[in-house]
Amino acid sequence: MVAGTFGLSLHSLTTILVSIFVVIAVYMMSESERPFFEGVSTMSRTTMKSYNETTIIGYSETTMKHNEMAVKGYNETMRKGSSSELTPPSSCDLFSGKWVYDNSTNPLYSWKQCSFLIDEFACEKFGRKDLSYQNWRWQPNQCDLPRFNAKALLERLRGKRIVFVGDSLNRNQWVSMVCLVESVIPSAFKSVNITGSFRIFNAIEYNATIEFYWAPLMVESNSDNPVYHRVPHRIVRAGAIEKHAIHWTDADILVFDSYLWWKVPKLEVLWGSFEKPDEGIYKDLGMVGNFEVALKAWSDWLENRINRTRTQLFFNSMSPTHDRAAEWGMRKVGNCYSETEPILQEHYWGKGTNPDIMKAVESAVNKLKVKGVDVKIMNITQLSEYRKEAHPSMYKRIWDTLTPEQIANPASYSDCMHWCLPGVPDTWNELLYAYLLP
Repeated sequence: MVAGTFGLSLHSLTTILVSIFVVIAVYMMSESERPFFEGVSTMSRTTMKSYNETTIIGYSETTMKHNEMAVKGYNETMRKGSSSELTPPSSCDLFSGKWVYDNSTNPLYSWKQCSFLIDEFACEKFGRKDLSYQNWRWQPNQCDLPRFNAKALLERLRGKRIVFVGDSLNRNQWVSMVCLVESVIPSAFKSVNITGSFRIFNAIEYNATIEFYWAPLMVESNSDNPVYHRVPHRIVRAGAIEKHAIHWTDADILVFDSYLWWKVPKLEVLWGSFEKPDEGIYKDLGMVGNFEVALKAWSDWLENRINRTRTQLFFNSMSPTHDRAAEWGMRKVGNCYSETEPILQEHYWGKGTNPDIMKAVESAVNKLKVKGVDVKIMNITQLSEYRKEAHPSMYKRIWDTLTPEQIANPASYSDCMHWCLPGVPDTWNELLYAYLLP
């Protein structure tokens, strides 16, 4: 009887072990067939279930009408991923990817909803009818960008200052950020104040400010006046950054940019002061050399003055221009005027974008990292290079009086430097958001 009982138990144990082995084997086989990224938390731009989106495979230039795409070469693909709004894994290169036409989630706001949109970037307000530039979404190759959540960002900024420091491209991004967040704030609890070089958006309920500070060359220069800065001969003071930096010292987040203002025929570095201009030494070290002088002053200030445990630091790479239509192969003359579609050539790089400037920034940032100062480079250049159709062109407030010849040829006065809003700078801010909300 005892022996029989023991035999039954051994048989049962053997059966259980075999069953476990079979289950494990089946599980391992099924796991081996899964895509690598399945099971990893991916970030979706919408909380909806999987939906169809149009992804460009390669198409010829055609006309976009009534905000709908009628483009050959498109394939319908089912988008995979969860609705998580977590920041993408550090292994994912957010800046390597493609633009996807997506009119279900883009644009992120309407220009009519933005109380503080300025006329330089309000393309739809000034008559642009082709609005498809608002519907392109940046899709990184290995992950998704988290969907921008205005309330989440404002909570992150509660009691804090974020300051965009730079030229009108950084002002472009500042306006975009204001437009992205202000719709969730009641009118009585938000305002914009313009004082000197500052434009300050106040989110009163959050005790937070989103600020822009005009410093197009980072260091002190003869172009520092936020209104009257068009000078034919630009001069920057070597090592002189404190005049500006004193205004950002206690910022919690700093976003810098500086590039286009160095691209001028005549710019010199002054070793001396503007108060005694005849006693100084002036040198033109070339665009990159001049820029490196400013980077040195910027780096020294960060190393010696920044609160490393408090302040997050970012530097935007070059924002490209689209002044030469011949570069993207469609026309021998012209620029961004009348363009309606992105550039589809992978790794397209315009001749107006100087890679040596980017190398100088990377070198400065790497040296700072060794010294314990962490600056994140926001590599917006390549993704923005594709967007030749997203500039204001003629659709903005024109401050200068146009000649009859200019009126007859809109390309002659088109703005191919700044960006329409809603538009490309919204993506810059989505990338920034991914870093600010880990």
